[in-house]
Amino acid sequence: MELESLYSEPDVQDEIAWGALELRDVFRIYRSGPAETVALRGLDLRVEPRELVAVFGPSGSGKSTMLHLAAGLDRPSAGEVRAFGRSLAAMGARDLAEYRATDVAIVFQSDNLFTWLSARANVELSLSIGGARRDRDAIEQALDAFGLASCADVRAGLLSGGEQQRTAIAAAAVRRARLVLADEPTAELDETNEQLVLDALHRLRDDFGSTVVVVTHSVAIANGADRVVEIVDGRVA
Repeated sequence: MELESLYSEPDVQDEIAWGALELRDVFRIYRSGPAETVALRGLDLRVEPRELVAVFGPSGSGKSTMLHLAAGLDRPSAGEVRAFGRSLAAMGARDLAEYRATDVAIVFQSDNLFTWLSARANVELSLSIGGARRDRDAIEQALDAFGLASCADVRAGLLSGGEQQRTAIAAAAVRRARLVLADEPTAELDETNEQLVLDALHRLRDDFGSTVVVVTHSVAIANGADRVVEIVDGRVA
């Protein structure tokens, strides 16, 4: 099953020039009255297509801000953010909504799912949000790929933490999200489930063609990534 973006495809040369994701000289400044908080200070980061990048850094260094900008949930104060050759700043509200629905998926530390729906229903809903028709084979393929066949009909709220995270990853996989942004996806898991989630991230990259950026403090995730990036004081160290 192949899903196409609802907005026009970027120029191929632009995608080659910019990679899957690129932030160039990005600043993000938050203001509250006279006070300013500088979350990002000229951050430069390029991620290649189908690369799994682990992002490290101390709390408050700007890692989550970077993910929000990449997802189109926030806009930089200065600099440029591009995904697959398209400038997010050039997108209007409708194009940004379509980008988030079709091309990008976010996996948070927790609370990724509708807890009253089954694992299968959560995966099916993701496919629907992406604008695709219900595809039973694609749904079952995604559940099987991430070891969820035996619990597919269990309500998400009754799944273990590891099963919930793998369901969120399956939901990204079923609609072939080209960019998956994960924010501390294994922070609440034991070593066994951490490894299962790492395996799932590898499968996203290898079998579903996703580019994966994961913010983490996990040494295991870092060791399993293609590349490790450290962000300190709002810029790449």
